[in-house]
Amino acid sequence: MTRTSSRSLIAYVACVSLWPLSLLAAAPDSQANLSACQRGWSSCDRSQLTPLELSEVARADHTRNVTACRRGLDACDRSGLSEAENVALAVAEHDRNVSSCINGIGDCDPSRLTRAEARDVATSERQRDISRCVSDIGPCDPSQFTESERAEVALARHERLLSDCRQGFGPCDRSKLTESEARAVMLEERRRNLSECMYAWDECDRSLLDPREAAEVDRAVHARNLSECVAGRDGCDYSLLSPPEAAALAATERLRNHTACVEGRGHCDRSRLTPAEAAAIPAEPGLASSGGSVR
Repeated sequence: MTRTSSRSLIAYVACVSLWPLSLLAAAPDSQANLSACQRGWSSCDRSQLTPLELSEVARADHTRNVTACRRGLDACDRSGLSEAENVALAVAEHDRNVSSCINGIGDCDPSRLTRAEARDVATSERQRDISRCVSDIGPCDPSQFTESERAEVALARHERLLSDCRQGFGPCDRSKLTESEARAVMLEERRRNLSECMYAWDECDRSLLDPREAAEVDRAVHARNLSECVAGRDGCDYSLLSPPEAAALAATERLRNHTACVEGRGHCDRSRLTPAEAAAIPAEPGLASSGGSVR
């Protein structure tokens, strides 16, 4: 075998050996290109597609076009739709127009409605007008309403006024309430005010309390203050304590202080100990008394 033949054979073997690797390296690029074409991306290179892949991409293009037409997008190409798809599209567009007209949302073309659909739309618009009048939200013109519709609006407005008055929401026009409703509102206001006073809220108006309610509030305030003092919280007002309560609280504090000094845990004020108690409890080195001296 000649030297040239040997070199050719070696080159051939090398090419055959590297061929699977080149296929593996190209496979991901080919798959990525196919995916880009199926999604309609600008990076798609159709010249690299096989006949089978071109068929798949064509189906993806068609599906995307059908979706665009169904959604009313500018990308829709009606010429690419089949007869059945055009019929289905016409039905979907008609239904969408009817829905927009009835709901008052989106683009509505009344000229495309049938007579029955136009009546449904008119009924829906009237119900929306009534709803706006009832809720006092948006424009309201009751002049076009029937007598029963005006009565419905008036009743709904009155019920909302009564509810607002009873709950204390916004201004309450008592002149529009019946005598029994006004009494119910007054009772609700007194109940709400009593609750606010019991919890010492800023909205409390003590001038609205009767003697029984005022006494009840005073008891609640006193009990809450005593609880604050017993717990040692900053909400305690010692001036509100009765002499027996103040004495009991002082005794409890003396016991706590003595225990703290004996056990060496907690705040200990040796100046508040009796001479006998102080003599019985050795002072801890380096600790200052409440007076500031170090024993």
